[in-house]
Amino acid sequence: MGSAGLSRLHGLFAVYKPPGLKWKHLRDTVELQLLKGLNARKPPAPKQRVRFLLGPMEGSEEKELTLTATSVPSLINHPLVCGPAFTHLKVGVGHQLDAQASGVLVLGVGHGCRLLTDMYNAHLTKDYTVRGLLGKATDDFREDGRLVEKTTYDHVTKEKLDRILAMIQGSHQKALVMYSNLDLKTQEAYEMAVRGLIRPMNKSPMLITGIQCLYFAPPEFLLEVQCVHETQKELRKLVHEIGLELKTTAVCSQVRRTRDGFFTLDSALLRTQWDLTNIQDAIRAAAPQVAAELEKSLSPGLDTKQLPSPGWSWDSQGRSFTLGLERGAGQ
Repeated sequence: MGSAGLSRLHGLFAVYKPPGLKWKHLRDTVELQLLKGLNARKPPAPKQRVRFLLGPMEGSEEKELTLTATSVPSLINHPLVCGPAFTHLKVGVGHQLDAQASGVLVLGVGHGCRLLTDMYNAHLTKDYTVRGLLGKATDDFREDGRLVEKTTYDHVTKEKLDRILAMIQGSHQKALVMYSNLDLKTQEAYEMAVRGLIRPMNKSPMLITGIQCLYFAPPEFLLEVQCVHETQKELRKLVHEIGLELKTTAVCSQVRRTRDGFFTLDSALLRTQWDLTNIQDAIRAAAPQVAAELEKSLSPGLDTKQLPSPGWSWDSQGRSFTLGLERGAGQ
């Protein structure tokens, strides 16, 4: 830990996870790249030690041998003797993305892994773009799943879709207030609403804080969704349920996270940038905003005692507020 390079490897940064890559493999790849960068740096000059070497006596015509004090390098810490200087780094993953999803994935290194817990405790919202296709249903709500049903969709219009989305957002807003455990008549609740901090303080189903249609050209449509406590499977199921409300069927062809809390696509490192220098720069650039946003989100008045730690898988049992109906979560 005495290395200057390693001392700067404590904090949070974001990467862009491509579709088809599991988050565990991504984390392992980042760790290997960091270790490779740390071990590739030129090692410090070896310490010198005094040794008495046997050699001929200077100025003597006879071949007499004597011991001469000589300074030689100590190789006890040389990589060829003791192996690589760094063999393990603590790398943690924030809100996970499944293999088929893509987008912003937050990682923590070293002491930065503790900040991942703070991100969970802050219940920050995330943004997604979710692409859907009308006209068919599958067993797992994905486009490449086993086909269950095919339907017509000529009657679907953007106006009908917008009405469904407005109904979804309204029902989720009511649920958000309920799960926030706030008395809306208090000054504290008013101030939190102004700051945009009303969010569930404990375990809850997926809650949508905003949803709109960005693109509509049947059979394809694209949604922008702001939500909390979601899984990517629930977002795919949302597309399926929207299709049912439109008196047709729909499958999800893409789930892409564009924002996780205060990390956006602009700050996410591409696969070619998963190296020591770029990650150090990303941690340094994000540090001020991480500190400011977490301080604001975890201010007094937000009860964060009964909250999950990193690795928690949100269980959405109970009522589903996807379409404002009392349906089982079915997950």
